[in-house]
Amino acid sequence: MLAVAAALALATVAACGGGSTDNGSHGGFRPVKQTGGALTVWVDASRMDAAKLYQRQHPDVKMNIVSYDGDANGSNYLRTKVSLFNRTHKGWPDVVFSSQNNETTWAVDAGFTAPLNKGLIPESTLSGWAKGANIPCTVDGTLYCLRNDLAQTVLWYNAPLMKQWGYQVPQTWEQYQALGEKVATEHPGYLVGSAGDTWAPELYMWPSKCGANQITGPKAVTVDTGSANCKRMASLLDTLVKNKTMSMSSVFSSDFDKNLAGKILMMPGPSWFGGALFQGSFKTPAHQISIAPMPRWSADSGSTAGNVGGGTWLLSAHSANLKAASAFLTWATTSDDYQAKLAPGYPAYAAAAKSWLAKQASSDYFAGDIAAPLQAAAEEVWPGWGYGQFSQEAVWAATVTPQLTAGKSIVSLLPAWQTAIANYARAAGYKVTTQ
Repeated sequence: MLAVAAALALATVAACGGGSTDNGSHGGFRPVKQTGGALTVWVDASRMDAAKLYQRQHPDVKMNIVSYDGDANGSNYLRTKVSLFNRTHKGWPDVVFSSQNNETTWAVDAGFTAPLNKGLIPESTLSGWAKGANIPCTVDGTLYCLRNDLAQTVLWYNAPLMKQWGYQVPQTWEQYQALGEKVATEHPGYLVGSAGDTWAPELYMWPSKCGANQITGPKAVTVDTGSANCKRMASLLDTLVKNKTMSMSSVFSSDFDKNLAGKILMMPGPSWFGGALFQGSFKTPAHQISIAPMPRWSADSGSTAGNVGGGTWLLSAHSANLKAASAFLTWATTSDDYQAKLAPGYPAYAAAAKSWLAKQASSDYFAGDIAAPLQAAAEEVWPGWGYGQFSQEAVWAATVTPQLTAGKSIVSLLPAWQTAIANYARAAGYKVTTQ
């Protein structure tokens, strides 16, 4: 009788949204009693403008806007707090922004994030995202978050210098390497890229279709850094690091800003490089920087891009105000008032992205049209690189960067990189298959 009573008590807690991991995913979504009240929204500093603008435009909606780190650099702050809320059965925010694309790897099992394509947001709205944008948010066909912005990679380049020196923007990686070797001889000190940041694998290995991060299930990953696709990019990087046209300084370091920012001929980078780096940190004069598609390997039929950043919005399965929460989530991800006019990154919602690009064009900063290559790259991100719970940036920074700085080649470090990825993945509870 005591056991039955305890089971009934637990069932009652689950039905009230009291921290059960069933609430958001397993066994179907069961909303808590909808009592309304103030809408609690967690945002990072960059998304604070979105929450404040929504509050101004919707004065009838009571809001508690909370600033937090956005899980920047994989801080796991959100996961830690949700674990606490699940134990105390209170405290969950209604809507959260995260700078990470892998929150569903824990949030679904924790019962935190609500299924959005089960009646909360209409399909007519959900169909407006760029192709593949919401892959990180989808688990077993159910959508548990929405991408806020994309960080698709393109080739940034200095258009006047290219013209002055008589160079052609490379269309293939083979041409890219050849141009890097030419620059090393003809214009020593100038750069064709940077491999000094923790996101180097996403910037170079991902577009090369290197199978270092193939997430094959909720807790399964296949790692193959010894493939030809990995080796070809590793060899290219080794060549350009050796001839010093590929920087090993972080693009956000004071050293790079002071000594190298004015020496960029071209540089693969995400869509946010334009505003954050060239306009922001580097103060590059207008009408110099332009964009081309990421190079492709001559053996490949088309260009593929990587992804370096972007963010997601999650709606809590414990929200007692789902109608208001869904309305805010929809507005924050699709409204031109925020996404086109205020958002710093390339919107994941296609219509907003078009308006965002129009704003960039009206600024008269870039040389030539940047819209076409960015729009194309948004749908060319290679799907074979997954969004695991472990951090590829952390693996690369701990395993490859120190040895590369010490003079080792990336090609020689590929086996160690694979071992490190496997170890990080197993520590996160993944079943690992290596090739």
